[in-house]
Parts: sequence; C-alpha cells; structure tokens
Amino acid sequence: MSDVLVVQRPHGLRRTLILALGTFAVGTDAYVVAGFLPAMARSLGVSESAAGQSATVFAVTYAVLSPVLATLTSRFPRRPLLAGALVVLALANLGSALAPNYPALMVTRVVAAAGASVFTPNAGAVAAALVAPRQRARALAVVVGGLTVATAVGVPLGNLAGRLLDWRAALALVAAMCAVGAAGVRAALPPLPGNPRVPLRERLAALRQPGVVAVLPLTVLGLAASYGLYAYTVPLLRTLGAGPSAETWLLFLYGAGAVAGNAVAGAAVDRRGPIRVLATGYAGIAVALAALAWTAHAGVHWLPLTALLVAAWGASTWSQTPAQQVRLISAAPAETAVVVGLNASAMYAGIALGTALGGVLLPSGPAVAFAVHAALTVAALAYLAATRRHR
Repeated sequence: MSDVLVVQRPHGLRRTLILALGTFAVGTDAYVVAGFLPAMARSLGVSESAAGQSATVFAVTYAVLSPVLATLTSRFPRRPLLAGALVVLALANLGSALAPNYPALMVTRVVAAAGASVFTPNAGAVAAALVAPRQRARALAVVVGGLTVATAVGVPLGNLAGRLLDWRAALALVAAMCAVGAAGVRAALPPLPGNPRVPLRERLAALRQPGVVAVLPLTVLGLAASYGLYAYTVPLLRTLGAGPSAETWLLFLYGAGAVAGNAVAGAAVDRRGPIRVLATGYAGIAVALAALAWTAHAGVHWLPLTALLVAAWGASTWSQTPAQQVRLISAAPAETAVVVGLNASAMYAGIALGTALGGVLLPSGPAVAFAVHAALTVAALAYLAATRRHR
C-alpha cells in the first residue's frame, strides 16, 4: 500500500528542485501570517488572537483533508495534479489578499489548506519516483527542505514585505510564487501516471498497529506545545522589547535555528536513535519557553538573550520530525508512505491545537502563554518516557 511510483527518469534529482520551490511556496503560505499578524488584525478590525486563528483553520483543514484528498485524487496524473494544487493555492492567496473582512479571509485559508494538502504529500511521492532508489532520501530531503527553508526565509520576508508594503501585498507575492511554481511543475516534470486507488479505510489501517497508535499522539502533543505560539511571534516579541526593525532578523534566527535543528536531528537519529534525540529536543523546547516566560515576567528586555532563546526555540521545535518519522516507520515498515502521511496530518493537528490555545492565552500576557506551552512540552517529555519502548 505505497503511494510511491517507480518511473525513474534521467536528471530526476534536478527536477525535484521545482518541487522544492512548490513546497517552499506551501510552507511560506502556511507560516507567513506570523510575520504580519498585528497589521492584519488591525486592517480586519479583529483582535490578534482572532487573526491568529486563521493559522488554526489552515492547520485543521490540512490535517482533516490530507488523507481524504489523497484518496480522491490518487488516480489523477501527477503533473496536472501538482500544478493544479499550486494554482488553487495561488488563487486562495490572492483571495486572502483581497479579503474584505475576517470571514472572507477564513474561507480563503480553508481553500489554501486544501491546495497545500494535495501538493505536499504528492510532491514527496513524485520526488521518490523520479530518482533511483539510492537517491530517494536525497530527493525527499530536497522537497522537505522547501518547507524548512520557508520557515527560515519565507516568514521573515513576509514580515519585511508587510512592513515595506502591507500584509495584502505580502500575500499577493505568495500567490505569485505559487503561480510560478505551477508553471515550473508544468514545464519541468515529465508526464507521470496516477496511482492505483487505495481506499481511505486501507490508508487508515495503519492506525491499528500498536506502535503507530502509541507514537502518533506525541506528534500532536509535541507540535501543540512547541509550535502553538509561533503564529503570535511578532506581538510576543514586541512585549519582550523587540521593535519593528528587530522583528525580521529575530524571525530569521528562529528559521535558521529550525533549519539547523532539522539537519542535526536527522543525522543524530541515525547515530543515537530517535528517543534520545526527542528527549534532547523536548528538553530544549521546555528550557527555551520557560526562559522566555521568565524574561517576560521579570521585564527583561535584553535583545541578545531574546535572540538566543528564539533561535533555540526554533532549533529544538524542528528537531522532532525526523525522529518521529523514524519511530513510525519502524512501527509499521510495510506502511511507510501511509504513516508519513499520517504524521503530517498529526503535525498540522498539533499546530491547530497549539495555535488555538495560544490565541486563548495571548490576552493573559506572554509570561502565561510561554509558561503554559513550556508545561505542555514537559508533558510531551513524560509521554515520550511512557512510550520509549517504541523505537
């Protein structure tokens, strides 16, 4: 029950770069709201907590629709499917940029998430199909790298565009990027057939595996704890004394930490195993968030300390994914494509829960918000200890 085609093509690894551009566009779309949240809230006449729920809606939609749309679109030829998903994403972002009010914005975020939930998993499957088996890990790393780089570059650039232009212009630029990605997919990828239809029931059969059932909730809890406040980074940074000029480079530092954390964790899992990497990552998240809670409570506005903690937050947050994927694949080795897809849905479910909680906590102040998410991370560490036999 695999979604990986076997149609190796010459120069396949180079062709995965256009897929990485697509995942970069998807990742930027998913995270960019964090860069201009206060301006968007003011423009739409809602609170920052309410504006941040646009990220929650995106994440919930992705988590729910990803397995459903994978089933419904499984037989579609890959090239038009991927290009079409990016066109949907482009139109949805243009709709977000033109949204006259908050409800209209939320509708466009649902449509954007639908496009993203079709593109990302299929991009990974196509990347694996384009190369020889010995190159599949590299091809997947290229495609996933687009999402990680979006965190490092896309959100800070969105913040910068939002300050130099406005948030609507920033979303219009994301729409243009998606359109360019769609044209590139159409021009660069070879024709690829669809897959045999796999019923949704069979896709979810992996959930009957005891190891999958034990490991998957940690993805939800870990992302809710660590990523839930990211949509509110700009207003939180401002309460820590960061002015508009510092916001962009602090977001860059978070993203640089994310890229480094993901890369280091991937190598460390091979050497030391996923449990130790996850334990280190959760400990790092808890320390970083607890320290941010303390600085907010004590009124410490020292930018170098904030920068260090933000970078550590990003690095430890994005160290989770490689280790969790390895644990799930080990729990159900015959269902690799399915469990990786389930893990992606669980990630977005965690982001949705965490962002919703962050919106509720934001009016209570940054110290409370950071402290609660630090406590959730400690709970994730305890859950890891309870399920550590699933390696």
